[in-house]
Amino acid sequence: MKKIVLTGGGTAGHVTPNIALLPHLKKAGFEVFYMGSYDGIEKRLIADFDIPYTGISTGKFRRYLDPKNFTDPFRVLKGCSEAKKYLKELKPDVVFSKGGFVSVPVVRAAAALKIPCIIHESDMTPGLANKLCIPVATKVCCNFPETLQNLPSSKAVLTGSPIREELASGSRLEGLKFCGFTANKPVVMVIGGSQGAVSVNAVVRKALPALLADFQVVHLCGKEKIDNTLLALDGYKQFEYLKAELKDIFAMADVVISRAGANAICELLALAKPNILIPLPATKSRGDQLLNARSFASQGFSIVLDEDELSETLLVEKVQEIYCSRQTYIDAMKQSRQLNAIGTILELIKEISA
Repeated sequence: MKKIVLTGGGTAGHVTPNIALLPHLKKAGFEVFYMGSYDGIEKRLIADFDIPYTGISTGKFRRYLDPKNFTDPFRVLKGCSEAKKYLKELKPDVVFSKGGFVSVPVVRAAAALKIPCIIHESDMTPGLANKLCIPVATKVCCNFPETLQNLPSSKAVLTGSPIREELASGSRLEGLKFCGFTANKPVVMVIGGSQGAVSVNAVVRKALPALLADFQVVHLCGKEKIDNTLLALDGYKQFEYLKAELKDIFAMADVVISRAGANAICELLALAKPNILIPLPATKSRGDQLLNARSFASQGFSIVLDEDELSETLLVEKVQEIYCSRQTYIDAMKQSRQLNAIGTILELIKEISA
């Protein structure tokens, strides 16, 4: 049985694609191991899947002044040593990295031991952690056609992002039942990310009087962001987050309003959901969501709204616009080259570990 080490962490977006690959790797005959930080989110998420987990020391690489910039390099060096020792004992056939700073010691240690590595870049432009890994990687997978020009041509493969298969198995009727919605009125789904998006939540709630005239709205608003004054509002349902029911809510949704995180928008693409993206502005991020959103807009997958110019009037106008022309967006998404991510990545893993 061949062995594969998965790595990636720091945020859920660096872990869920690995989780999506798990059943397919096991079916293909791989023995799967996971390497992450001592106590990061990846450890909690992987705990449900009964695979060996090894924690290593890790540190963050920052582009700004911070006292930890003086200590974290030593944590990374320690992590490299720990990863190298573990990999030397395990002798895996291949390493697959989904990114995040925890992946740097693992990938660099694997490369030092001549273990082939495949890394995956979710965003349009590589983040700092992946920039440190690309020189020693065997292959670099990416989500966007535009990313190919930023990667070595001999390594770059356009794959899309692995998406949890259960998201495609939802029931519209179950979603309607769960929310108490009627079947004869379209549904708008709002996703602000795992922590919610305060500005998006506020505009959506201001727009409710106009939206609810033509739509029902299900709002995943984030932890502790429920508005108790709106609990009794007919046609509007709020949740902090959803797990098992999420697939049914997706199946029910006719239009989705979302941030533009790479994994979130790849799920929308895989499910062919007409969407309005409100990316994090450059003042709140490194600008990756803006680039992600522009790519999806240029491919005909999305309408993009600037958070700084967002108003309830504009939001309602764009929801009505995308709903009326929804089939155009659906058709464009169904023709995407990024839809068979799991199959493409699995073939790469098989080929490189052969």
